Formats: sequence, C-alpha cells, structure tokens
Amino acid sequence: MEEANQTNVSFFILLGFSTSSELQVLFAAVFILAYLLTLMENVIIIVVIWVNNNLHKPMYIFLGNLSFLEIWYVTLIAPKMLTGFITHDKRISFQGCLTQLYFFVTFICNECILLAVMAYDRYLAICNPLRYPMIMTNVFCAQLSAGCWMCGLITSAVKLSFIGRLKFCRIDEINHYFCDISPLLNISCTDSSMAELVDFVLALMVIMIPLCIVVMSYIYIISAVLRIPSAQGRKKAFSTCSSHLAVVVLYYSTTLFTYARPKTMFAYNSNKLVSVLYTTVVPLLNPLIYCFRNKEVKNALRKTLSI
Repeated sequence: MEEANQTNVSFFILLGFSTSSELQVLFAAVFILAYLLTLMENVIIIVVIWVNNNLHKPMYIFLGNLSFLEIWYVTLIAPKMLTGFITHDKRISFQGCLTQLYFFVTFICNECILLAVMAYDRYLAICNPLRYPMIMTNVFCAQLSAGCWMCGLITSAVKLSFIGRLKFCRIDEINHYFCDISPLLNISCTDSSMAELVDFVLALMVIMIPLCIVVMSYIYIISAVLRIPSAQGRKKAFSTCSSHLAVVVLYYSTTLFTYARPKTMFAYNSNKLVSVLYTTVVPLLNPLIYCFRNKEVKNALRKTLSI
C-alpha cells in the first residue's frame, strides 16, 4: 500500500497566479509584451556588438554573452507561462518539469558567475590598465565564458541528481508559475532533507562567492577611481562600470532574497512576485541600462540603426 502511494505523478499543475479571468488576460498581455521586448532588446545588443568592431572588447563580449543567456533564460519560462494564461492548461509533464528546472538552474548559476567575471574585467581595466590587454586576451575571455557555462551545467546536474530521486505522490500542484526547486521540494512525499541541504549549500556558494568577487572588485575600483586627481577622469573611469553595477544590484538583490535562505522561511506568494523580477523584469531592463548608461553602446547603436 505504501509503495503504491509513492508512485510518481506523470505531470504537475503549475498554479501560477491566482487571479480573476480578466486579470489573467491582462497578465497575458503584459507578459507577452515584456517577452517580445526582451527578445528584441537582447538581439539588438548582440547584433550591435557583432557589427561594430570598436565593441570587440572583453567588456562587450561578456555583455553579448549576457544578452545571449537572457534570451534563453526568458524563453525557458515565458512561453509555458503564457500558454497557461491563454489556454488555462497549466499542466507540465514530469520530464518537462525537470528539464525546465535543469536549464533554469544552469542559466541562473551562469548569470551569477558571469556578472562576477564582468566585475573582474572592470577591476583589471581600471586598476591594472597597462597589464589589462595582456591578461584579458580573446582566449582568456573564451575560457571565462566557457567556465561560466560549465559551472552552471555541473551545479544544475548535482542538484537534479538529488531532486530526481524524490517521489511525488498524490499532490501534483506546484505553487509557482514555473518549475523551481523549493516549490518542487515542498510537494515531495519522501524525505527531501538531503536535497534541501544540497540546494541551500550550492545556492549559497553560487551566489555568495561571485558576489564576494563583485564586492572586492568594486572596493578596489572605487579606491582606484578616488585616487584619480581630476573630476572628469573619475567620472570617465566610473562610467565604464556604472551600468554593470546597476545590473548587479538589481539581479543579486532578487536572487539572494529567493535562494539564499532555508525553505522554511519561504512565503510562496511573495516569492512568486520576486521571481517575476529576476525572470522577467531584470532581463527586460538589462539592455536598457547598458544602452542608456554606456556611451560606447549608445553611439554604436545609433551608428548601426543609421546604416
């Protein structure tokens, strides 16, 4: 009898946002618009960097990687969420759920580490300008980018190896709009303590170690900028990393709130709202932040659009 009760479900139901039908239509329209704008903005960033030789620098190569990552990031979640809004079919297969979870964890880990790599790049450019071209070569850039993907893929594989062992019985409803780790662990009918521990430890490592690199990089950057004698020089030096700093604050504040705390502290409704920030709002705003706050990108965009 106990063995029968622990049979895995064949699909889950993503509860999403509990609202009226009118609000569901409004949400669908808003998220479709946000999704299309995000795709358009990030594709434009990639094309602008690709066609402008003056942007073939490490800083913008990493920015292109970030845009490429966020295109897949939003595409992983938005279409299924929009299908639920429009057709009211909120089912996702068990295999589909784990696949979505695997790539979501890969992308979020990749982005955390990539933002740290971008901070390290700015540190080298401002604090070690003479050695910068020798250190940050094209080969090293490619190695750092590949390393971000490898860390994301490995971290995700470790987490999923524990989550995949769990059983899900009669409860097949996930209190979220996509397959995320904590809502999934919450409905397991077997002991998930080890999976929770692995998830929490790896989340802390993947978020806090890159965050420490970002903080240390900016401590050195700010110290170096303050030593520049002219106000114009200080402004020019800091302008090269102000857009990255804005993106870092926006991204890490939401991911820390969501993942760097035990499952027992979760309030799922507020968690869904915060998840909207880093899965929808942040990818939408990142290209705008880089375009409006970075003079080189703005000039290259004008040049590209005028062709």
